[in-house]
Amino acid sequence: MARRIAPRAARLGVLLLPVVIVLACVGITAAIALGVQERGIRETTAERVSDVATSLAELDQVRSALAGPDARPHDALTAAERDAILAAAAHDLQPLADVVSRAAGVDYVVIADDRGLRATHPDPEKRGGRVSTDHAGVLAGETYVGTEAGTLGPTLRAKVPVRSGAGDVIGVVSVGILETRIAAEFDEALGRLLPWVVGALVAGTLASSFIAAAIERRFRRLDEAAREVDQLTRTATALREQSHEFHTRLHVIHGLVSHGDTAEALGYIGEIAPVLTGAEDEALAGRPLLRATLEALRAELAALGAVLEASVDVSSEVDAEVTLVLANLCRNAGEAGASRVECALHERDGRFIGSVDDDGPGIDAAAAERVFARGYSSKPDPTGAGRGIGLDLVRRTVGSRGGAVEVGRSRLGGARFRFEMEALR
Repeated sequence: MARRIAPRAARLGVLLLPVVIVLACVGITAAIALGVQERGIRETTAERVSDVATSLAELDQVRSALAGPDARPHDALTAAERDAILAAAAHDLQPLADVVSRAAGVDYVVIADDRGLRATHPDPEKRGGRVSTDHAGVLAGETYVGTEAGTLGPTLRAKVPVRSGAGDVIGVVSVGILETRIAAEFDEALGRLLPWVVGALVAGTLASSFIAAAIERRFRRLDEAAREVDQLTRTATALREQSHEFHTRLHVIHGLVSHGDTAEALGYIGEIAPVLTGAEDEALAGRPLLRATLEALRAELAALGAVLEASVDVSSEVDAEVTLVLANLCRNAGEAGASRVECALHERDGRFIGSVDDDGPGIDAAAAERVFARGYSSKPDPTGAGRGIGLDLVRRTVGSRGGAVEVGRSRLGGARFRFEMEALR
């Protein structure tokens, strides 16, 4: 059992392998594509906010608004003076921030002074307040690009320092896009990519199914060939055993006859194969081969519980090929379960015309075309020697003599085989 399960499991694995490969390839490709798409969206977004922030930080209007009208350094100004500069900057820069936000497609533009107080913000209530994230690094002259959580939520933002004409940092420009927008863009890209993934999956699955079907057909042909080889091997083994037994019996019969023990020889033969004679034996005078064949068939069918009735009307010599056809057809009827078998052989215009009728179960019309195929049999094979050989031999033998054999329904209720072949002259 374990030996049979292992090949079946291996075979199933081979059949499923193309599908698994397709699923793996499509899945990996889709994952890579989605990863590249997400990274591309984030890189594009980061580049956009960074460009907008840098452009604003370098704008003279922004620098002038944050520097104020006084040329003194900011640390020399009073708190009130700096508040006044911030208020004026908010008045001048908020319209600019609104226009840039809409034009660049960003969610916010926040401009703050060097104290971290906002001059612009999308929410009016937030203007003048302190920024919600750390600007220390930017006020020290560094540029920052990354994701932080601010008053509007997590955003991918860029922070760029604003420098005065003397190079001092006088403020910060912060530009950001909400992470929810980035996620929405990714979902949209996923929606565009998904049909291609599904299409590739369907196409790959169909292609792999065709491959699996072709492999399965190949497996079935190999299985059929293996069964035929196995059957031929069993048949050859059985024939060798029968041949050995037959030769042994021939040696016994030869020894009895050579010593003149004819009665003992006949008795020995009778024990091996009981001979039944019939009333038609007188019509078989001069045809010892046909008579012996019919007697042997009567005995063989009697052992199977069937009665053989024969009708012969021929003028030519009945050779071994004709008796082979009759024997196989009669034996097939007995083995099929018939209790009555009628065998007829007639001659007309130099051709033998024969038929074998029985009262057995008959042959289904759907199987009529296959009964003569080698290896086909509707009967069980308890011996293991292989079946489906006799009717194939009949077909080939009749065909070699310019004839044909056909199967139909018998008037007895079972099967009827009729053949025609040339008589030897």
